[in-house]
Amino acid sequence: MAASDGVEVEVAGRSLVVSHPERVFFAERGETKLDLVRYYIALEEPVLRAIGRRPIMMERYPDGADGKSWFQKRVPKTAPEWLTTVQVATPNGTTSDALVAMDLAHVVWAVNSGCLGFHAWPTRFDDPDVADELRIDLDPTEGVTLEMVREAAHEARTLLDELGLRGFPKTTGRRGIHVYVRVAGSLDSYAVRAAAVAFARELERRRPDLLTAAWWKEERGRRVFVDYNQNAPHKTVFSAWGARPRPGGQVSTPFAWDELGSIDPETLTIASVPARVAAAGDPWAAIDDHPCSLEPLLERSERDLAAGLMDAPWPPVYPKMPNEPPRVAPSRARKPDGA
Repeated sequence: MAASDGVEVEVAGRSLVVSHPERVFFAERGETKLDLVRYYIALEEPVLRAIGRRPIMMERYPDGADGKSWFQKRVPKTAPEWLTTVQVATPNGTTSDALVAMDLAHVVWAVNSGCLGFHAWPTRFDDPDVADELRIDLDPTEGVTLEMVREAAHEARTLLDELGLRGFPKTTGRRGIHVYVRVAGSLDSYAVRAAAVAFARELERRRPDLLTAAWWKEERGRRVFVDYNQNAPHKTVFSAWGARPRPGGQVSTPFAWDELGSIDPETLTIASVPARVAAAGDPWAAIDDHPCSLEPLLERSERDLAAGLMDAPWPPVYPKMPNEPPRVAPSRARKPDGA
């Protein structure tokens, strides 16, 4: 239905006006803002399964994927009164009122504001101290091929199975793969990060030719980096089903493990993914039915520390942490006299 300054859509019991619906967001096929709104409406249930009730940082591209962009954590004062927000903090303690993906109307409101990236917290808005997701980020360094990333994901799955953890993979919408594990109990993000560090280190021990837990880029080589710091407190990660700000509208797409050998991230777009889900369903449909204890990984973390390993480095925006090594690249570290 046309509105005076846009197109009116019905979503989650609300009538929202999509302004400038004809604005091209993805140049490769000419998809518009309205096309993106319709994409999210078509995937309402999977989207809310992935990010429902989570605080969101928005990556805004008001003029489409080829335009200027910025990250926005704070919901503007001009937002409608019905919008749900929650106070979140940065590592240095700065607070802001972030959008909560309470229902699809909140998602469409963000898209109408030019949001081309939903970066979700690992917590629910009503339980901010409990992290219920372990996020395994398999990040390809320069020269790493898709086949290497697939092999890294296979190694990650093997280790998860040995630990009794059920992982749910997705493409990142770019070159990597994420694997999510729902976390049982009431762990905070510090504990989940410790589990992620132990997981990354064990993968590196098993396949040092393929995988690395090295924080410093100069130490990674042509290997897949297991980015444990994606689990650090207050860290957001690009959400499942989110459309990347790329000309082709590639989507961070959940997939089944038996697709690992054939999955092609470049072909998973806002044009192709709705039909894929309509035909085969949501590969993450059971994710909330399988919360897992991270105790096996926390025990490994304790063993690593007892054996003399320090904590892994933290990102520079975080305060210095106990048992953390110096925050300086090895090539720039001060050499002992005479070395």
